[in-house]
Amino acid sequence: MRLKFKNTLFGILMAVMPLSAYCQQVLWANKVLGYSSEHRPSQIGHGYRSKQILGVPNKLPDFGDSPCAWTPADADSRNEEWIKVGFEKAIPLKQVAIAENFNPGAIVRVYAYDATGKEYLVSETPATQQTVKGRMLRIFPKQNIQANAVKIVLQPGRVSGFNQIDAIGISSDEAPVEAKINFVTSQLKAQKENMGKAINSKGQEIAPIISPDGKTLYFTRNNFEGNIGSPGRQDVWYSTLNEQGQWSDAANIGPPINNAGENAATSISAGGKTLYLINEYRPDGSMYFGFSNSFKTKSGWGFPRTLRIMNLVKTAKTLEVTVSPFENVLIMSVEGPDSEGNKDLYISFLQKDNSWSEPRNLGSVINTADTEGTPFLALDNKTLYFSSQGHAGYGEGDLFLTRRLDDTWMNWSTPENLGPAVNSPLWDAFINIPATGDYAYFSASDKFLGQEDIFRIRMTPEIKPDPVAVVSGSVLEAETNKPVKSDIAADIKSSNTSFATASFDPETGEYRLILPLKEIYRITASGEGFFPTSEDMDLSAETGFRTIRKNIYLQPIKPGQQIRLSNTMFSQSSAEVIPSSFAELDKIAETMKTYPTMEILLEGHTDNQGEVQKNVKLSADRVEQVKKYLLSKGIDGKRIQTKAWGPARPIASNLTEQTRQKNRRVEFTILKI
Repeated sequence: MRLKFKNTLFGILMAVMPLSAYCQQVLWANKVLGYSSEHRPSQIGHGYRSKQILGVPNKLPDFGDSPCAWTPADADSRNEEWIKVGFEKAIPLKQVAIAENFNPGAIVRVYAYDATGKEYLVSETPATQQTVKGRMLRIFPKQNIQANAVKIVLQPGRVSGFNQIDAIGISSDEAPVEAKINFVTSQLKAQKENMGKAINSKGQEIAPIISPDGKTLYFTRNNFEGNIGSPGRQDVWYSTLNEQGQWSDAANIGPPINNAGENAATSISAGGKTLYLINEYRPDGSMYFGFSNSFKTKSGWGFPRTLRIMNLVKTAKTLEVTVSPFENVLIMSVEGPDSEGNKDLYISFLQKDNSWSEPRNLGSVINTADTEGTPFLALDNKTLYFSSQGHAGYGEGDLFLTRRLDDTWMNWSTPENLGPAVNSPLWDAFINIPATGDYAYFSASDKFLGQEDIFRIRMTPEIKPDPVAVVSGSVLEAETNKPVKSDIAADIKSSNTSFATASFDPETGEYRLILPLKEIYRITASGEGFFPTSEDMDLSAETGFRTIRKNIYLQPIKPGQQIRLSNTMFSQSSAEVIPSSFAELDKIAETMKTYPTMEILLEGHTDNQGEVQKNVKLSADRVEQVKKYLLSKGIDGKRIQTKAWGPARPIASNLTEQTRQKNRRVEFTILKI
């Protein structure tokens, strides 16, 4: 299986029609009331069928053959063909706009209907072969009609080829209705840059994948002598960015990722240590349709491991996948039995057995009767970029963005075209963006160095993903500063829900977490023989991209070891444990279950505000609440001793609220193991 990089270009593309500056009310047809026939070239999808006439134009202002347009069953038929459509409401009819995207001129009669069903002939002209590939046909009725339906009649035999109708609209205004591209709010003003000879060659370079830190660019290369196996097979290549901002000459990533078959990378983990690949790899060197990943080790990339996606269509010819930052969601482009068009975007969720759920179609807001492909889910876990031939654009395939609206993953904003700085009349696809959001990397057909090349363009805030924080560092033993092989987890504190995970291995480098802003996170590190350590990271007030260096220190599990719990475990002057602290207490319970003979001493402390005796009682109540919680998790009370100190043992000054907060704490000491 290969990455699909290009689709057939349907004829010569016309220049984009100017957009009307006047904001007028246009109603586009929202229901089909009847039709004579429809073209059905495939059993999969709904291309060319009557429903494709509904909604805003999908092809115009571009022209050419499109499965997103209604097409009568037969080209050059001697019989008349017709379709009747309805609208949301009746309006005073001043204009009918008919988007003829391919082989225009076959329309001979146009009727309008009022709410009673009365028919009005508003246009009658002979069918005529046109010199243009497509057009917006505008009719200005002379009658006074409150119209809520329109019928058009065609004579296909008079205009050669399939006659296609993209959309029908009505307006109560005589200002000419124009087909518009749904652009992003603020278009890119920068010019795209070819990545140059270090990355692009006389062959084909597609599918750039930029590491989250922006320092390594992976891509797929084809038709190149340096590929393993043969030049006509795809291989994965990479280039690294040096301190002077220059990209190194691209190098073949080599075995085991590259072999004699078709090799392509499709996504990378937020930590940069897992590369996701197209196809399944077998030990004998054979390849099968599917999906795999490879882990980075001290000696290079490991042998790709097969990832099982339930009921993935084995007859599909291509597959493109993006993996969410938490690595629990896949969004893929593939042709499925319920595809709206050639290829649709689907979603799949990670299951408890580490398989992936059966792909589910993302629906008609994103998917059209044409091709949607090359998805990229940004590191904000919300902004999805993809390529489409079915949404209005400039030509052979444009890049769009849409944003996730809720946690179902099924509701998305209306796709927005990234505009002419990125999109051209040729093929544009495979966009990818690092954590900084400063540049977007993508593939385009502009013939600068060879075949398809990789470009980049500077982003604007409106097109960027939401900003994130990149948290990285090492995990060290508190007493010796020696590195500790560990697992790191980031939970959203308000809901105790897991958001991201990472690993730290001294042999493969620092851990890295990508965290969207506007949340408070609990960062927890755990390693064998060490007590899990949690620290809060407050990003709720942050507004822009940040890099945060964070080393985490672990305490070894041994007699006499003292461990301080979060000082935000209680509300002020309260002994009730707040729910967001349950996860930290759960780790104590889990550790005591791992070491069944462990006994601990819980000690409570307060600041010096208020009466001493009341503070002593408050600290006593707090440690009793912590003990009560541990008992509820099955820990024997005989293993837990308590002590209340009140304000007697401060660890910081009591002069400011910030330092007093450090004194309001619970500590536990391991008495025996």
